[in-house]
Amino acid sequence: MQTFDSELSQRVIFGENSIEKLGELTRTLGGSRVLIATDRGIEKAGILERAISALQSERIAAYVFADVSPNPTTNDVEAAVAVAKADAPIDLIIGLGGGSAMDCAKGANFLLTNGGKMEDYWGINKATQPMLPSIGVPTTIGTGSEAQSFALIAQRETHIKMACGDRKAKFGTVILDATLTETLPRSVAAATGIDAIAHAIESYVATRRNPMSQMFSQHAWQLLNANFEAALESKNVAARSNMLFGAYLAGLAIENSMLGAAHACANPLTARYNITHGIAVALTLPYVIRFNSAVAGELYHGLFSDGDLADRIVALKQTGDLPNTLRECDVQYTIEKTDIPTLAKEASIQWTAQFNPRPLNIQDFTKLYEAAY
Repeated sequence: MQTFDSELSQRVIFGENSIEKLGELTRTLGGSRVLIATDRGIEKAGILERAISALQSERIAAYVFADVSPNPTTNDVEAAVAVAKADAPIDLIIGLGGGSAMDCAKGANFLLTNGGKMEDYWGINKATQPMLPSIGVPTTIGTGSEAQSFALIAQRETHIKMACGDRKAKFGTVILDATLTETLPRSVAAATGIDAIAHAIESYVATRRNPMSQMFSQHAWQLLNANFEAALESKNVAARSNMLFGAYLAGLAIENSMLGAAHACANPLTARYNITHGIAVALTLPYVIRFNSAVAGELYHGLFSDGDLADRIVALKQTGDLPNTLRECDVQYTIEKTDIPTLAKEASIQWTAQFNPRPLNIQDFTKLYEAAY
C-alpha cells in the first residue's frame, strides 16, 4: 500500500484492500457523520458493505444515498442532499462508485454548503463558502473524476451536462483499491477504460496543455495502453490496478489541461440517446485523432510511436467489443442520419470543443459524426 500527496494537496491511498482505511481516513479529516453517494450496483456487489464496515470500525455514522443514476441529473443531487438533511448535519461526504457517484457527491457538497441549485455553480469557482471535506473511492477503471474539481451534472429537463468546477469541491483524499473493481463486468471495464484512454490522449494535445499535464497524460497512456486488454478479465487485479492508477493520472491531466472534440461529440449522444459516456467518446475518437493530425501529428507520434494512434484505438475498441458505428449502438431510439446536423450543432457549443488543437466548425462536427455513423 502506498500513500502520497498529489501536486494539488490531494492525499492518495493506493493499494489492494485500502478501502479498509476508509474509517481511519474519515476520522483523520474530522468526520463522524458522513453521506455516502453511490448506486445500487455498488450495493449489490458488496462494496458499500465494505465501506460501511470500515466506517463502523471507527464508530462513524453513515447515511447512504444509493440511487445515483448512470448520468446524474440535478434530481440525483437534490435527492442526495435530502438524505443528508434528514438527520443531524453531516460533516464529510464520500463518493463511492464510478464517475456518476463521485460527481453526485461533489454536487451535493455544493448545495449542502453553499445553498441554491446546481445551475448556480455552472462554470468555475462559483462557490463562495467553504465546502465539506470529502473522499473519493472509484470502483471503475476510467472516469478520473476522483482527481478533478469538476462535477458533471445534467439538467433534469434538458439533460444538458453542466460542468460545475471549484477547487474546494475536489476530493481531499482518494482511495485507489483495485479489489473494488473485481466485480466490474467486462463491458463496463471496456467502456470506462476507453474513456480513460481518451482522457490521456485528448488532454495531451489540448490547447491548454503544459509540461505538467503532458507528463500526467503520457504516463497515463503508457499504463492504460499496456493494461487495457488484460484488465478486461476481472481476475487480473494487477492489470486493473494499473488501469486504476492510469485513470487517476489521466484525471490529473484533465485538471491541469482540458479535453477536446471527442468529448464534445460525446455529450450530445449521451444527452439525446443515453449512450454510455465512454462508448460515446470512443465512437468518434479515431476520427478526431485523424482530423487533428494535420496540426497535432507530431504530438500523437510522441505519445505513441509504435504505429498509427487512431488505428491503435480502433484495435482496442475491437478487443473490448465496443461499437464502431452509431448504428451499432444499443439505444432506445434509432439514430438516423438526419439527426447529424442537430448533433453537430450541439457538439459545436460544448465547452471542451474550444480546447481542441484544431479549431472546428459545425461542418467539421458533421463530418466526424458522418464518419462514425
